Formats: sequence, structure tokens, C-alpha cells
Amino acid sequence: MIEADSLRKTYGDFPAVVGSTFDVDRGEIFGIVGPNGAGKTTTLKMIAGLIEPSDGSATVAGFDAEDPEMRRSLGFLPEESPLYEDMTARSYLDFFADLYDVPSETATERIEGTLDRLELDHRDRRLGDVSKGMKRKVAIARSLVNDPDVLVYDEPASGLDPLTTNYVLEFVRELRDAGKTVLFSAHNLYHVESVCDRVAIMNRGEIVARGTVPEIREQYGTTEYRVFTSVPVPAFDTEPAGDRHVSTVADMDAVERVREAAGEAGGEVVDIRTDEPSLEEIFLDLAADTADGPRGAQ
Repeated sequence: MIEADSLRKTYGDFPAVVGSTFDVDRGEIFGIVGPNGAGKTTTLKMIAGLIEPSDGSATVAGFDAEDPEMRRSLGFLPEESPLYEDMTARSYLDFFADLYDVPSETATERIEGTLDRLELDHRDRRLGDVSKGMKRKVAIARSLVNDPDVLVYDEPASGLDPLTTNYVLEFVRELRDAGKTVLFSAHNLYHVESVCDRVAIMNRGEIVARGTVPEIREQYGTTEYRVFTSVPVPAFDTEPAGDRHVSTVADMDAVERVREAAGEAGGEVVDIRTDEPSLEEIFLDLAADTADGPRGAQ
């Protein structure tokens, strides 16, 4: 549903995005993560047809990203999404449905159904008088008023309290389960790790890693196994852990050797725990590795 091929955007001599290539399948949540200035928002705006790339190309739902017809298949949510504050949620969404030529009866059914799913109350209150969380829900509902196949969300949970954040992320999962394709950016890597099918990590305008979270862990992280035994196993530098002993090893072959050594010492393995690096830990390592390189080097 989304294909980005060597997308590049420069402002004067400054390369904001350098050669980004990725694809997003139908019914998939794809997350782009990175620090401020990494190029996330610029990438999303090129995908949404709001910024013309300096080089490369992007297609959305079979349309070139710069084709106006593409926007009928797209719902876009910017990080900052000012609303018409004198309107109510209903009148605001009716206005955008009319812009998309959605028939009145269909628009009413679609709007009310989306607001029900978002559990949005006070639908006839002025938008200037509602909370930031409610405004964000209305902005999300606006992105769905034309029933798009593809959704591009820039920081959908930006500035929201934890309860509303979790609700928005759960709603994103529901959209994926309904067959929508979702591309979004985020700062909070825990949120990305919890909802995304695949992830691209950006730094200094470049994609420095991509794949599922397990694939990224396997390629860039280090998994360790903590093996708890009932007796010490000196060959594996066992450390005391309460009434047990723990050995930290790098792979399952070593786990089996600890098991054998514990058995020979008259004991047994009583627990095994896997310590995997979080996406945030991997990102910090990758960011440190690329921080000193020339921006734009491929």
C-alpha cells in the first residue's frame, strides 16, 4: 500500500532526509522512530504528498504521492492539528465529509460510528472548550471521514495523558485489524514496540535499521540468558541470588551446559530468564554509532 524508493529531501545544502527506502503492506502498522530532527515528519509529509521530494519517489495505494487522487485513499494526522474551535465535533466532521463529497447519510453513520469507537463525549460542545485528548480524538476521526485505506499519523499520541495515549494506540490496532494500513512516527519507543508490526529507525536523515522488533533485536542487540540453579556452578561464574545461584550466558547451548554442570554437582536448573534489549536501548546504541558520521552519507 505504501512504497518509498530512495526518498530524499534537501533544504538548500541541508539534507533533511537521505535516501529513505521502505514499504508498508496492507493491514500493517509500520512505525518510524528517531530523535527530533531525524527526518520522520519530513518523510511522512513526502508520503502524504504535502512536500515534494528532492529525489526518489513514493506511491500510496497505487497512486503517486503527488497525485491529488491519492488523497481520497489517505487519512493524514499531523503532530500539531489545530481545529476550528467555534465548531462542534459533529459540525467539524460534517464539514470535512462534505469536502470529500461523502453522501450525507453515509457521513452521519460513519462519523457517529467513529466517535462511538473513540468513546468521544460532548459531541455538540465547542471544540475550543474540550480537552486536548478529546481534540486529538476528533482529529483522528477527521482522518477517517473519507474511509481511507491508508493512514499516516505523525505522533498520534503527542502530549496526551497515559490513559488517552493507551486508548489511541489501541484504536490504531483496531484500524489495522479492520484492514487499514497505518504508517506513524513516534518518540516513545515503548509505544512503537507494543503496536508496530515493523519498524524503521531514523537518525540524521537516514534509516539506520528496519524490520520487525525481533529482527532488529537479533541484528543489533544482544540477548542474554540468566540461568538459576539450586547449587553453584563455578565454571560459569555463578553469583548468589537469594537461596539460588545465577549464571549469565549468551546462548541456549551454554544454558544446556549449565544444566549439565548443575546436575553433575548434585543440583538442577530451577529457572531460566531471557534478558532482551528494548527497542530504546538498541536505538540509543545505533544513534551513538551514527552521531559523528556525516549527515547524508549512504
